[in-house]
Amino acid sequence: MTGHVVTRARTLAARIDAATPAHRDRAVDALRALAIAGVILGHWLVTALVVTSSRTGHSLHDQSPLATMPYLTPVSWVFQTLAIFFLVGGYAAARSYHGGYISWLRQRLARLSRPVLLLVAVWAPLAAGLYLSGAMSGPDLHTVLTLVLDPLWFLGVYAVLTALTPLAVALVRRFGVLAAAFPVVVVATADAVRFDLGGPSWAGWINVVAGWMVPYLLGIAWARGAFPGRRGPVLMLAGGAAATAALVLWAGYPASMVGVNGAAISNLNPPTLAVVTFGIAQAGLALLLAEPLGRWMRRPLAWAAVATVNLSAMTLFLWHQTAFLAVTTAGLAVGRLPGLHTAPVSGIWVAERIAWLPAFAVALAVLWLAFRHAERAPRRPAARGGRGAAAPEGLTGERGWLRPVRGLGHRRSRGLGRQEHNGQDRPGRGDQPGHEAADGQAVQERVRGRGLDRPAGGGVPGGGGPVGYRDGRADRLVGYR
Repeated sequence: MTGHVVTRARTLAARIDAATPAHRDRAVDALRALAIAGVILGHWLVTALVVTSSRTGHSLHDQSPLATMPYLTPVSWVFQTLAIFFLVGGYAAARSYHGGYISWLRQRLARLSRPVLLLVAVWAPLAAGLYLSGAMSGPDLHTVLTLVLDPLWFLGVYAVLTALTPLAVALVRRFGVLAAAFPVVVVATADAVRFDLGGPSWAGWINVVAGWMVPYLLGIAWARGAFPGRRGPVLMLAGGAAATAALVLWAGYPASMVGVNGAAISNLNPPTLAVVTFGIAQAGLALLLAEPLGRWMRRPLAWAAVATVNLSAMTLFLWHQTAFLAVTTAGLAVGRLPGLHTAPVSGIWVAERIAWLPAFAVALAVLWLAFRHAERAPRRPAARGGRGAAAPEGLTGERGWLRPVRGLGHRRSRGLGRQEHNGQDRPGRGDQPGHEAADGQAVQERVRGRGLDRPAGGGVPGGGGPVGYRDGRADRLVGYR
């Protein structure tokens, strides 16, 4: 049984590997997958939903182990990976945008909105039912919804930066990598106003866009070839780390790169200069890791795992806190469980919480199975004769890089991984066929049944209905936009 599963997994991995265009930068997808994993694991590790009992019943409130155990602060340096998201997002935008701003922006925002609308459609009636039935008090419901909806701020900022892409590209075209210095100055000025000059605290909210514009611009510069060697990334890593250390040690910024309950200053809410310099260091490290990650991604099993995460990136990102809450709520039926409902006050709690991670992962897998289809755009009408059916587009990146196209037989199998455009097989630009897309929340089309060279079983993870042979023609994974 185990051997059969392993064989099928290897077959599937080989099919995904063979279906991937040779010119695709797999390192970008690997970085995105690592960033997603960092955010999910970070939230699961540093969020404690504590249950307390009183005469009136149970109540919920969230605590952070970083507040009660400051020695865990380095955990935030590992799992706070937001700058990598924006770095890859800037790379993707630069590779996809080549004019046609309105239609380009409309497509990208539509890809963001579908899975978000599904999340809201599920939680709006659920929250109303919990409150109206008396199953959950107002304060408890507020705590729960804060955890569930917290990831949405990221998507709002990402949408704003996406809308500013033409301006960002123009800045990088004019100033190169130094374009990132402009938002850094804005962040530093806003921090000086609110921390040093006694200005209003709301001045810091300009940093929500300006702060994350820094890695976004670096991603655009990366796409335009601004980092041909190791010198630039090394300087970013060393300079960003040194600046962050100086800000923490001598300027009074918090050492934690995530918000901590009860802290006077949060490095994330809104972003501070410290989290921006930390993000520059992260971007430098990511650029240094790109080449070895690219080599590692040539292993079919490793690439299949990364492709699976990328194909369902939005689903995983939006629903991971719901998975955490589902396990926490289900556990209440048993009682107050250690590491799940208890306060994080000692290292024992950390070990207990780590033991719960598999349960969170299983719950997230169930949610993925239920909601992954939201990452699939409506299918376009097939071309004449049933050939060349256009595939759904990705949600937060370039149009899908893995797309099933009907009507491609063995005689065209050598063209796998490329896309014919007006009879020509050529690399494209931007959102056009053949483009090397970098934003991996991509098309969710599963190709089941017969596929590459007709191996049995397997498919591309991430959703979609089964597609197989029809009139003797094999569905193929081709295209790369």
